[in-house]
Amino acid sequence: MSTMLHLGLGSFHRAHQALYVHQLRQTGDTRWSITGGNLRPDMLDTIAALQAQGGAYTLETITPQGERSYTRIESIQRVIPYQDDLAPLIAAGTDPATRIISFTVTEAGYYLDAQDRLDWATFPDLRNDLAAVKAGGAGHTIYGGLVSLLRARAAAGAGGVTLLNCDNLRHNGDRSRGGLLQFIDALGDSALKAWVEAHTTSPNAMVDRITPRPTPDVAERVKAATGRDDPAALMGESFIQWVIEDRFIAGRPEWEKVGVDMVDSVAAYEEAKIRLLNATHSCIAWAGTLAGHLYIHEGTQDAEIRKMAYDYVTDDAIPVLHTPEKPCPLDLARYRDVVLDRFGNPAIQDTNQRVAMDAFSKIPGMIAPTIRDKLAMGGTIRSVAMLPALFLAYLQRWHAGGLPYAYQDQAMDPAVAHAICEAADPVAAFGADPTLWGELAGDARLLDALRVAFAQVQAFVARRAAV
Repeated sequence: MSTMLHLGLGSFHRAHQALYVHQLRQTGDTRWSITGGNLRPDMLDTIAALQAQGGAYTLETITPQGERSYTRIESIQRVIPYQDDLAPLIAAGTDPATRIISFTVTEAGYYLDAQDRLDWATFPDLRNDLAAVKAGGAGHTIYGGLVSLLRARAAAGAGGVTLLNCDNLRHNGDRSRGGLLQFIDALGDSALKAWVEAHTTSPNAMVDRITPRPTPDVAERVKAATGRDDPAALMGESFIQWVIEDRFIAGRPEWEKVGVDMVDSVAAYEEAKIRLLNATHSCIAWAGTLAGHLYIHEGTQDAEIRKMAYDYVTDDAIPVLHTPEKPCPLDLARYRDVVLDRFGNPAIQDTNQRVAMDAFSKIPGMIAPTIRDKLAMGGTIRSVAMLPALFLAYLQRWHAGGLPYAYQDQAMDPAVAHAICEAADPVAAFGADPTLWGELAGDARLLDALRVAFAQVQAFVARRAAV
């Protein structure tokens, strides 16, 4: 029996990676199972429910036509309760049967700047974690946690292990590996760095499935459909995709038998997904909130908002992803239309609050690259500029205490964000922020486009307020 140790037992992992392992086990191939736990004291109620149920839970799947089905997922064979010293997780990581350590910690949990360097100055969590690990304690960021596991694994002689990033992060394997090695450099542990370089691989992967935060009505529907009380139940759309570079140092499940694409490079897939899906998702969440909607499907079905998203993809994203010199292997226009149909599914009930979060990492990771690429081609950025302009208006509403929900953003310094909104020229302050824009910060072409777009957003907000 081989184990995939997963860090981060949130909804996405349980609706995505755990489902693929479950499906493989259902074929009779039970050589792999999942052991899971969290690096931080998050989701304690869900972890307790999973423990009580032996790791099993019910997944509700919903098609765009509103058809619901229910699957009992049983691939998580062991749930590790949170412990501050991470001792049970570390023990699982040192087991030679653990051949993959996978993780989902959200995009903002990697603390990388525009040059993929660890941003020590901005993130106290990162500095605190480094100090804790130096003092012999356990780490609770992804880097400190992995160091705690990998140090013990190296000392135990447990052999190589694949580090599998399952987050929505461009070049996620390469970038998280780079962050890990920088963290180890900061520790001054050259022996661990040499071991990691020799005994681990970090394949890039692209993941895709809309998985809203579970609400009480999910468990109610599960109870009605299956007769089972399941406080760990969750829901996801019927669309699902996983593309992984086939670079595993210690073996892997035969995921290709259950629909996973094992490839040499995920680059084309991840660029299409990040720019056409993730950026569009954020556009709809910010615009929808400004228009008074609560859910993603409401914004997608709003003709004016849908046009903003459609124009961004058509005018700016597709032209930089599909060029005569470098044609894209995907049908991007079809991909765009499928994405908008998925977002318009009213049964998903995905909230703007969930999708709008973490903009200070999403703008540099998902939107700024299209702006840079379009400017490098000598083109205009009118349509893509609408996305950050929407966020600036959204940020101003947050600043004024006018959002209908709490905004979460691990990469945002609240003092900096408030200062942007209070500036004499908020557009100039926003366009000059280095966290958002990197080397584009203060670029006159960016500022000009933002001014035009922000005026359009202000007119959009005024129209909605007048209704």
